[in-house]
Amino acid sequence: MSPFKANSEQDPCIGFELRKKGKFEEVNKFAEMMQKIQKKVKATLEKAQEDIKKYIDKHRGEAEEYQVGDLVLLSTKDLTYQMVGRRMEKLMKRFVGPYKVKAIVSTNAIVLELPSTVKIHPVVNISRVQRYIR
Repeated sequence: MSPFKANSEQDPCIGFELRKKGKFEEVNKFAEMMQKIQKKVKATLEKAQEDIKKYIDKHRGEAEEYQVGDLVLLSTKDLTYQMVGRRMEKLMKRFVGPYKVKAIVSTNAIVLELPSTVKIHPVVNISRVQRYIR
């Protein structure tokens, strides 16, 4: 339910809706033409949304699920200046760690047990970590 309908108990008047036939034939033709155009545009937008969704879903993978106590590697992609003593970007490893998962915030975020040398917030998006395999 839209906020407008919640306030006024009716749908908003959007576009060119014919309520009653007027005396001017040209106005009625214009309103009908605009209704047809709106229907075509709406159909085109819905098809574009379906195509985009189909493309994105084809390339989207399932997110990996982590448990408390798992060991993960942390990506250094955005950590260039937050890592004390490791400021040479081209010589840095792609992942550092392993770090222990302290808590699960949501399906997209976890809390890591980080050392004091890593100056970032311990809650990290799962796209920035990789499971550590011994």
